[in-house]
Amino acid sequence: MGLVNTGIAVMSLLLVAFIFSFSGRQTQSGVPIEIKFPSLPDTPKLALDIYEENPVFEVEIEILNGCGEPGLAAKFSDLLRKKQVDVVRSENADHFEYEKTILIQRNENVEGMRYVADALGFDIENNEHIITSIDPNIDVDLTLIIGKDYHSISPIQSYLNY
Repeated sequence: MGLVNTGIAVMSLLLVAFIFSFSGRQTQSGVPIEIKFPSLPDTPKLALDIYEENPVFEVEIEILNGCGEPGLAAKFSDLLRKKQVDVVRSENADHFEYEKTILIQRNENVEGMRYVADALGFDIENNEHIITSIDPNIDVDLTLIIGKDYHSISPIQSYLNY
């Protein structure tokens, strides 16, 4: 029993020494740091004001990577979001063999089609890049399938070189 009591006493002394050593390292005697918070405007901006300054165009689009270049759908998404287009989906297409980049109109939102076509530098009359395929079962206004010719799209080329 005496050996156990001696062990407890030694452990207690080690614990007290550890606490003393640790507390000595935690005290600071350096220069005090002054913290300044930036001043906020008197009245914060309302969400409506922010929207009016930078409105989102009333068009929903899905972007599908049809050429297999990794991360390309995300880059197109960033470009169109900066142009206030609501990108609701960005993923791979059904295959990676699309030669041409095509913009497919899925409903009657012609203004949205014109806006996105203009943002991509597409001629709305060019049947190579613009297709109308109305489908009420699809929940977006437009589908953009990125083809292997994406290098020839000047807005995306400018964005990628930026």
